[in-house]
Amino acid sequence: MFVGHYTEVPEKDTGFEGVTIRWLVSPKLGAKNYAMRYFVLKKGAEIPLHDHDWEHEIFIVKGEGIITNGKEEFHVREGDFLYVPPNEPHGYKATGETLEFLCIIPAKKEAIPEDEWA
Repeated sequence: MFVGHYTEVPEKDTGFEGVTIRWLVSPKLGAKNYAMRYFVLKKGAEIPLHDHDWEHEIFIVKGEGIITNGKEEFHVREGDFLYVPPNEPHGYKATGETLEFLCIIPAKKEAIPEDEWA
């Protein structure tokens, strides 16, 4: 078992301005099936529309934002959760001071950076 606090995990740049990620649970900790990430988007920051062949489970921890699949926009806020099926386009934008969310994905080589592997 491993117990930690998210603030003890290094915040990493995502390549998108105003967006950071913390890899809370990854294969580096021994996770074989899933990885859990903590994203922070500052006000106005975006992760553009993209897709993957894996699903996402997301829980909004703090703030407000817009999630889109390219056809519809969903306004989300603290306490909301969503499921993004494999291959469905998805993008995020912070409309509040921040948009902070947990995102769980399968532990697949193509989904997780090399430095998060044991």
